[in-house]
Amino acid sequence: MADSVQELTGAEQVFWDLSDLYTGSDDPAIERDLAAAKTQAEQFAAAYRGRVASLNANELADALREMETLQEHMGRIGTFASLQYSTDTLNPAFGALMQRVQEAGAELQQILLFFELEWATADDDQANITADPALARWRHYLESARRYRPHLLSEAEEKILTEKAVTGRNAWQRFFTEVVSGIEYDLDGKKVPQAIALRQLYSPDREARIRAADSVTAGLRTELKTTTFIFNTLLADKASNDKLRKYPTWISSRNMDNEISDEAVEALVSAVTSRYDIVARYYTIKRRLLGVDELFDYDRYAPLSDSDSRYTWDAARDVVLDAFSKFHPTMAEIAGEFFDRRWIHAPVVKGKRGGAFASPSVPSHHPYVLVNYTGAGRDVATLAHELGHGIHMYLSRPKGALEAYTPLTTAEMASVFGEMLVFDDMMAREPDPAVRMSMLAGKIEDAFATVFRQISMNRFEHAIHATRRTQGELTTEQLNAHWMETQRQMFQDSVTLRDDYGIWWSYVSHFLAVPGYVYAYAFGELLVLALFNQYKREGAAFAPRYLDVLAQGGSDKPENILARVGVDLTDPNFWQEGLRAVEDMVNRLEALATEAGR
Repeated sequence: MADSVQELTGAEQVFWDLSDLYTGSDDPAIERDLAAAKTQAEQFAAAYRGRVASLNANELADALREMETLQEHMGRIGTFASLQYSTDTLNPAFGALMQRVQEAGAELQQILLFFELEWATADDDQANITADPALARWRHYLESARRYRPHLLSEAEEKILTEKAVTGRNAWQRFFTEVVSGIEYDLDGKKVPQAIALRQLYSPDREARIRAADSVTAGLRTELKTTTFIFNTLLADKASNDKLRKYPTWISSRNMDNEISDEAVEALVSAVTSRYDIVARYYTIKRRLLGVDELFDYDRYAPLSDSDSRYTWDAARDVVLDAFSKFHPTMAEIAGEFFDRRWIHAPVVKGKRGGAFASPSVPSHHPYVLVNYTGAGRDVATLAHELGHGIHMYLSRPKGALEAYTPLTTAEMASVFGEMLVFDDMMAREPDPAVRMSMLAGKIEDAFATVFRQISMNRFEHAIHATRRTQGELTTEQLNAHWMETQRQMFQDSVTLRDDYGIWWSYVSHFLAVPGYVYAYAFGELLVLALFNQYKREGAAFAPRYLDVLAQGGSDKPENILARVGVDLTDPNFWQEGLRAVEDMVNRLEALATEAGR
């Protein structure tokens, strides 16, 4: 049941229906399917072990079809277990199933490891077989697998790493999720989930914002010793793995997964950090508009207008579907399925994972979306964001289990584009100039959160990985110091960060679950800002080409896929267009403020 302090929106009963996967944790079909998948994996290994490098094109195509089927079977089980667990991380049965599936998945992975290892280490003459038309469906997958050749270990070593990850890295990540999800925050005399406390940071009442920020700090502090230990453990684990695999830097493995070079990521980071002046300028303007002498960390998201637009779940649905329909009817049709067929989990409930996400499930099935919906305008944007992911996942399903999934960089493209469509539409609907100015400020802050804040968090990650590798275990105080230093570099002197804000690194799951992830948000936001400007110039003709890009999934290099809409990711100046778009929004806000005499 939703917490009693949550305002009713109609989202309280919006639960996804997982019954088309399995009926529950005790569904006997789960164990039956796990056993069948293991048998299938063993048969696959018996048929192909030691032969991969000598297969002809048709034989390799047959093997890849079998591999896709295996990925589908395990993916369905894993999807059910992880989605169920995310709705109640405190439920022992849900946690037990997650662990069971992870262990089974690791066992299957060990059986199948030989395939990619044999292919990756095949000589170059054999690798040229990918040019055969019989392998066209999997060409990018096959070529990408060989990129890892310098970083692969022996099959025996890979098996050990896979097995130990279950009780090592994966277990610590699960523990972190349960610890953070289990924190209750004391706010105005009630125990509330994190989503409710964080929502109050957007209150027009400054005292309410202060109480909310203090509540979050107090809640995080109760588990600070534990989260510090978990961070240190996983930082050391990654350093060990990177050393074994001979990755030159802590971020290299993530960049390889994202199909982007270390140099290109460094160019992105340098471009964003060189424009921190945009952040400082904006918050200087905001301080003036709020009429305060000093802007503190709890003021960052304060609305410029006391008018706080609220959206019921039905209203949010209408806003999103209408905006998507204006862009292209296919977008609205797919998004409508998420609502109509119960592919969304929306209420704020105790034990539920915080934040929001979209899960691709498997290509033969359909994606799912999780949000923590409270009725605020930004929740509508979050819903659009995750549905953008969902549409991307839905359209790419025909590419199959080996090529449907995109690297993280382009994975954020559809989500941010969905947000932009909804924001534009909401702005056009709003008649009140004061509210419009507040909405624009909110959008700027969302862009900052996605571009500048994520890069500042990348700088935090860089600092803590470097420190852990060169100086050993970090204290809480060292983690706090790195967080504050990288945050202050972004805000410069425009926002005063209280010492309490120093521990707010401790609930960010991406640092642990997907090290190096965060720069992908900045990549996606700046990419979309450039794409959106192109859409504004081209109009309706742009929409089908954009949907075609989404339908490609991960079947080619990102630069080749995006070339379909005229984007050149190899241009070192590309990021400047997105940054100029952010600066233009700040210019627009300042002009509106001047017109309003503020």
